[in-house]
Amino acid sequence: MALHFIVPDCTNAEIGELVSLTGTEAKHASVVRRVRVGETITLGDGKGTWLEGAVADVSPSVVTVRVGSRSTADVPATRLLLAQALAKGDRDELAVQAACELGVDEVIPWQAARSVSRWEGPKAAKGRERWASIVREAAKQAHRAWVPEVAAVETTAQLVRRAPDARILVLDPWTPTRLSAVEPDGRDIVLVVGPEGGIAPEELERMDAAGAERVKLGDTVLRTSTAGPAAIAVLSGILGRW
Repeated sequence: MALHFIVPDCTNAEIGELVSLTGTEAKHASVVRRVRVGETITLGDGKGTWLEGAVADVSPSVVTVRVGSRSTADVPATRLLLAQALAKGDRDELAVQAACELGVDEVIPWQAARSVSRWEGPKAAKGRERWASIVREAAKQAHRAWVPEVAAVETTAQLVRRAPDARILVLDPWTPTRLSAVEPDGRDIVLVVGPEGGIAPEELERMDAAGAERVKLGDTVLRTSTAGPAAIAVLSGILGRW
């Protein structure tokens, strides 16, 4: 499989034109992946544009590619959004990385009541940038035409405001309804995953009042780093993506 790189300004590139990788992307291509002149690679703008071409020139600062073909990937009819509770250590980051590789379309950092990690002040912007970097690299690894968005951190009150426009599914290991039994209804899906200590009762009540649905993956309790990606995989199968 050809190596894949993200070039935000390649949206309007046509067949036969030259596209340049610069900065860290050029260094990654030339120094880390060691692409060679004549090698076929793929490029994308992260917003649906997909290009394939042959490397025309290589240097540590610029890698030039001549476009041989182009196509455009449509936005999924039903988007999958992951509301991942902030967690201690790198557990939330592991969840975000795997969910991106498995097909999530947007990630929402959720400041849950029981989250040990707190994104406040400058830390909120720094945390979002960190997650966006993880998502971008995971999207490259998975050869995705669309790079998932990372929203600003949301509280429970902000999260439930999405209910009128999306279907909110809350992972709750104690509910009888299985995620595998969910039938798509055309709305985007917001999958809510709690922190290590679980979702607080008052938060569950607030989500219930907003029309959210509680679902479980199975008869075991998964870590917060595992639950989201596992659920994204199940939903991808239900939606016919896999």
